[in-house]
Amino acid sequence: MSVAMRLTRLATAVLLISATSAYAADPVKLQMYYPIAVGGKITHTVDGLVADFEKIHPEISIQPVYTGDYATTVTKALTAFRGGNAPQIAVIGDIEAYSLIDAGAIVPVSDLASDDAGKAWIDGFYPAFIRHIAGKVWSIPFQRSTVVMYWNKQAFEKAGLNAGQAPKNWQEVEDFGKKLVIKDGNEVKQWGIEIPSTPIGYWTFQGVAATNGGHLDNGKGTAVTFNTPSNVEALQWMTDLSQKYGVSPKGAIAWSTTPQDFIDGKTAMIVTTTGNLTTIHDNAKFPFGVAMLPEKTQRGSPTGGGNLYVFKNSTAEQQKAAMAFIRWLSAPEQAARWSIATGYVATSPAAWETANMKSYSSRVPQALVAREQLKYSQPEISTYNSVQIQELLNRAVEAAVTQTKSPEQALATAQSQADRLLKPYQ
Repeated sequence: MSVAMRLTRLATAVLLISATSAYAADPVKLQMYYPIAVGGKITHTVDGLVADFEKIHPEISIQPVYTGDYATTVTKALTAFRGGNAPQIAVIGDIEAYSLIDAGAIVPVSDLASDDAGKAWIDGFYPAFIRHIAGKVWSIPFQRSTVVMYWNKQAFEKAGLNAGQAPKNWQEVEDFGKKLVIKDGNEVKQWGIEIPSTPIGYWTFQGVAATNGGHLDNGKGTAVTFNTPSNVEALQWMTDLSQKYGVSPKGAIAWSTTPQDFIDGKTAMIVTTTGNLTTIHDNAKFPFGVAMLPEKTQRGSPTGGGNLYVFKNSTAEQQKAAMAFIRWLSAPEQAARWSIATGYVATSPAAWETANMKSYSSRVPQALVAREQLKYSQPEISTYNSVQIQELLNRAVEAAVTQTKSPEQALATAQSQADRLLKPYQ
């Protein structure tokens, strides 16, 4: 080979390497806010999903930022948006849609996926997880859940109860709970049931209220219906479990410690998110079951959890990259992987048809309960000024269970304060 040819080939190789290096060094950069206050080994799973996406799409770089619980995440995201420094993507509670729209912070996902393929993609999720506002879909379901009941089959057997059958209604919760309480003198070694009431008592309360035919809002984001007779009755029952029936700890019960109390055998039944399924499955030393919430007048539960949002102050190039990631992340294989890793509900029927999900649900049939409960579920309470409205209801639930106020007084106070906050939107 001549010297000239060698020099030509060397120059070409140098150009290719330079071009490749420039391309690799300049990917589209995205930041994703993510709430870490959820069940399971979340950060490890999220980091793994991001790394796998970046291998397929080296032209896109994603930086997860772990931002705390849902309320903290939406507050940080809105603060960043108003300061001109919002993330391009965020996993934020589905219930925050009205507040994010009101702030002008997000782009409707249905506008970014408006062709036939995009519409088919959105239509592929469970309808219970899709919220339509002003004729648009503003976010895509990701880590979604319902409120369910877990019960310790070993504790049931020792109490002379049918280990294979959870309580079907409120009366059975009371009856079973009395048999499940274990005392050593005046000290309770095992409670019958724990229903967390702080710091997000509004969600578990909505679950109890739903089983009594109750709703907490008008479905339009503009009004709440806290102090209806059925809702007052639901909060009274939550209070009575400890004060009247003695089957639950007195005072406020913490959301964060409830799953561990169950794992440690301190309570025989708990009400919590299906998102804690994997943690309980991996750590409980006893057989357990998962059931739909016990009913008073009907089946019911709120949906819950976080959706993927695209923020408005990102460039067109970043929005395109964000949608590529969201569509990949919500595809059946990844949705199944996420559900298996965490216990959250796989968000589309197609995800349940994957080989991995079929294998998992055959090994862990408890995972099917939340999916089956979707047909009875109602949307989680969602309004304008959502963080403030949720906090009003949180305080009402805590005031009732700590007996600072009667359930009727607590809900009436929250109702009047919420009415004032929502008046501008009516």
